Amino acid sequence: MHIHQNIQLKGKHNKPILVDIYYQDNSLHPTLHTSNDQSSHIAPRTSHAKPIVIFAHGFKGFKDWGHYDLVAKTFAEAGFIFLKFNFSHNGTTPEAPSDFGDLEAFGNNNFIKELDDLDTVINYITTEQTLIPSTHINTEQIHLIGHSRGGGIVIIKAAEDPRITSVAGWASVASLSRYWDNAPLRERWKKEGVIHILNGRTKQNMPLYYQFCEVGIANAERLNVIQAASKLQKPFLIVHGTADPAVPYTAAQTLKDKNSQATLLTIEEGDHVFGGKHPWQEDSLPTDAQKVVQATIDFFS
Repeated sequence: MHIHQNIQLKGKHNKPILVDIYYQDNSLHPTLHTSNDQSSHIAPRTSHAKPIVIFAHGFKGFKDWGHYDLVAKTFAEAGFIFLKFNFSHNGTTPEAPSDFGDLEAFGNNNFIKELDDLDTVINYITTEQTLIPSTHINTEQIHLIGHSRGGGIVIIKAAEDPRITSVAGWASVASLSRYWDNAPLRERWKKEGVIHILNGRTKQNMPLYYQFCEVGIANAERLNVIQAASKLQKPFLIVHGTADPAVPYTAAQTLKDKNSQATLLTIEEGDHVFGGKHPWQEDSLPTDAQKVVQATIDFFS
């Protein structure tokens, strides 16, 4: 299996986007792509183009969280090119991609930046600049997965970008507007310029500056997840656990209600991360995550 980790892409908002790529070489001979020689980028005739899966993490998440490495390997073994990435303003740094060492960036994140980051990743994998030989990539098959808040982002992107073939929301939110719909919170936020979110795992008080609200309100129509879901004219998988404490199961029901063609997979007693935790030190996926991954592979296939 080929694994390229921490590839730095130039983001549109002055912060790099770190990307990991996983894929199997199904040819008889290993594909060369390490030198600058043109011939090293030519894949053997026995290789075949693989569909692409791009995974977007959620709030206070990152590409190396928990069992995501195993998720990537499982998709690669199933014949996909799998990309996972850190949003440019998720609060991590290129030097420490799993630690929230840049809280200033975290505070200046917003949903438009995340949509732009996702677009940068899609552009990267569909152009000649990628490390993967072009003969390995089927750019006619691009699938998106988003977890939690990342689910809202990929649903919007899938609705507005014709390059996207299908989309899956894992424990996805059904709305991004709760931050600015709460009038008392919004007024306090505007007055003080910042609110703080406690990270229960790291115990950090993480800032969110009022620009987050301003950008959200200014782009409210584009950021309407329900509207995007209802407009989707492509395969849409919704996966949610009934015991999710972070995003209630009713979010999945709302998305399904707005798109009757969507497929809803219910994980009975499933939590927000489908049995995972950080760090994840087992050699196999959590039981619920196995179900989620296999169902998503089948759906995309």
